Amino acid sequence: MIYHGNRFTVKEGVTPEQREEALESLRNQGRVIPSVKSFVVGRDYGGEYEWGAIFVIEDLEGYWEYLMHPAHRNTDRIGLPLVDKFVSFDITDDPDPRMAEKIAELHQRRYDGDPELTELVSGLGSYTGSAAPGPHGK
Repeated sequence: MIYHGNRFTVKEGVTPEQREEALESLRNQGRVIPSVKSFVVGRDYGGEYEWGAIFVIEDLEGYWEYLMHPAHRNTDRIGLPLVDKFVSFDITDDPDPRMAEKIAELHQRRYDGDPELTELVSGLGSYTGSAAPGPHGK
């Protein structure tokens, strides 16, 4: 299993309505992407981030489905412009010693095929984690 997580803070000036639309889009990902086995979206406590989401996915094939699903793309489109600091991470019980590299390859393949996403991610104030360094080495 792969537990894919995101932690983030929103930019100054983001309205509660904008924030809730983005959070609801994250929740929708959990509801409609077939490879997502379970999920949680909510407040992030105990660190420097305000919000977070965890999506439980069975394997790399499901991870790719998750990344490419239109519901995920919708969240990118409406949510990333609102985000200041962002970190992604993955926790897995898969013993493959190349798992981190394989996950990074999936993200890079997605960036390579989606110039609009590349631009959105490049506009984040801070971006680290399993999907980083991102399309421009941020």
